[in-house]
Amino acid sequence: MAQAMVNFRMDEVLKAKMEKTCKEMGLTVSAAYTLFATKVTREQRIPFEITADPFYSDENMARLKKNAEEMEKNGGTIHEVI
Repeated sequence: MAQAMVNFRMDEVLKAKMEKTCKEMGLTVSAAYTLFATKVTREQRIPFEITADPFYSDENMARLKKNAEEMEKNGGTIHEVI
């Protein structure tokens, strides 16, 4: 089977951690990505759940903006009861 080169960018710290983890499992990073691609292709889905980070929800962003405005108004202190 012919081989193809795949290039993409990622955070260098994440890359180093990925390399270390793969090595501990006896895999190369290339083998790990090949396993991932094989599973995606066979199952026609991402093989794990992907969800939105609730930190970036509209509700939380509005709350953070309100708190930042209050901190600026009050000199850097905020007293919030959750």
